[in-house]
Amino acid sequence: MALRTWPWLLLAVCIVTLDQVSKLAVVASLEYGVQNPVVPGFNLTLLHNTGAAFSMLADGAGWQRWLFIAIAIGVSAWIYTMLTRMPASARWMPLAFTLVLGGALGNCWDRVMLGYVVDFVQLCWRTRCFPAFNVADSAITAGAVMIILDMLRPAPESGSGTRA
Repeated sequence: MALRTWPWLLLAVCIVTLDQVSKLAVVASLEYGVQNPVVPGFNLTLLHNTGAAFSMLADGAGWQRWLFIAIAIGVSAWIYTMLTRMPASARWMPLAFTLVLGGALGNCWDRVMLGYVVDFVQLCWRTRCFPAFNVADSAITAGAVMIILDMLRPAPESGSGTRA
């Protein structure tokens, strides 16, 4: 493993740790399914998600747990490989990949240990509440947005460097 990969892996461990500590705190202090308003439009609500984003496939018979674990492990291995191949000068893409990696591993840990993902951040607008999410989901989303923004940036001129 390249020495330059260690800081990114350490950041991923920090994301997983923050995700898991926040979930432990929520599980210890909130009653399942009860909305706890923090400010208008923002609740802490302990929920369990056996599905993917927005609870897709949550009604499956349990097979989806293993599918999502396999996907998280596969994506994590791919991201690790990508991190080891990035130039030492790269900052944007390694950060984006690290956010996705930390989030994927945080939610994967829940699926392996609990059989579901602990969600607790709930945003609402008027009478509609969006699906709850967690720190890992936030990291994945931020990383994915960064990757998309990088893809939308114009490519550098030939010979002027890399986009990574």
